[in-house]
Amino acid sequence: MSVGIVGLGYVGLPLAVAVAEAGHDVVGVDIDQRVVERLARGESHVVDVPSERLHACRDRLRVTTRYDALAGCDTVAIAVPTPLTRNREPDLGHLTAAARSLAGVLRQGQLVVLESTTYPGTTREWLVPLLEESGLACGSDVSVAYSPERVDPGRSDYTIRNTPKVVGGLTEACRDRAVAFYSTFCERVVPVSSLEVAELTKLLENIFRSVNIALVNELAILCDRMGIDIWEVVDAASTKPYGFMRFEPGPGMGGHCLPVDPFYLAWRAREFDLQTEFVELAGEVNQRMPYFCVERIARALNDHGKPIRGSRILIIGVSYKAGVGDLRESPALKIMRILRDRGAELAYHDDLVPELPEFELWSQPLEQGLAGIDAAAIVTAHPGLDVERVLREAPLVVDFRGVTRGVKAANLVRL
Repeated sequence: MSVGIVGLGYVGLPLAVAVAEAGHDVVGVDIDQRVVERLARGESHVVDVPSERLHACRDRLRVTTRYDALAGCDTVAIAVPTPLTRNREPDLGHLTAAARSLAGVLRQGQLVVLESTTYPGTTREWLVPLLEESGLACGSDVSVAYSPERVDPGRSDYTIRNTPKVVGGLTEACRDRAVAFYSTFCERVVPVSSLEVAELTKLLENIFRSVNIALVNELAILCDRMGIDIWEVVDAASTKPYGFMRFEPGPGMGGHCLPVDPFYLAWRAREFDLQTEFVELAGEVNQRMPYFCVERIARALNDHGKPIRGSRILIIGVSYKAGVGDLRESPALKIMRILRDRGAELAYHDDLVPELPEFELWSQPLEQGLAGIDAAAIVTAHPGLDVERVLREAPLVVDFRGVTRGVKAANLVRL
């Protein structure tokens, strides 16, 4: 089978490699010439795809910027970004461009699957009309399906192969064809009755996390005022063997899904005259966490007789999660912007993010970064972080990730 993948980022590249490893010939398309050139050299830009793994697929994986290379594919999967606008509304610009480009080369008998996270109705009401600009009828001439990506960057225990794959189709025949495709490289495929069920499934998964993270974040703020250790509370609650799922507080949410999905659903719900107050509130709570973190740093500095303005603050970890260098929606960046606006002198340490052009900063080795600072804020704790050294050498440490649980020190403040 010949398979095309549109978009070679954190979703598309792992998918392309998984399909190639299953024995299919893959054509990967990306509009970024630099990405294509790098991949053509066998250099991966995605943490879940080591360059060695990419190189092993070189005979089955071809990358290009040209959509006409997709004309000979049996199946085409679209995995382009679906971010939010500045007004927190869905931005389908990348999807629109990809669909129109694909329509220009679409041929009868192909299967098109959308994997990008989006609101219910996107595939039927947005993608299908764009594809039909080709003159082909979706559902008869061309099969259309939706199968949400379930990629968790940096995670190795659950991969594309062993994570169940949800699939919905424009018609039953479209769904069955997509199920047959994914069954060639996924251990379990979960067919659902419609495109909209599959689309909403993805949103529910991430909104579930968003709501529970917001809950524990709000409790963390309350615990801060009450003088209770939120980490001890979470640890104790986690001993219950039923009816409780552990979620941990933090500086906010980042990544390509969790900060976005609640707003996607909320926007769509308003078209049905419904305000998803619970969902939107969770998103707002998590959006506010970086501001609370800055205030916590300010109070900690004040207790040491220092203002934010003029204080030298080392941010430890700037990516959105441990173990990856992904900066999308990272709360660390918002914390840094607020601190900078309030006059702080910033430095950062992150082995996975060598530079931050927005701040004109480069990652400093931990030893150098700790020298002469007034405070260190642990925002993302990558594996291998020398926490003991941070506590030993920094005059003040503010821990937003709970990596100092169980430690008592005069210079330590925890979320």
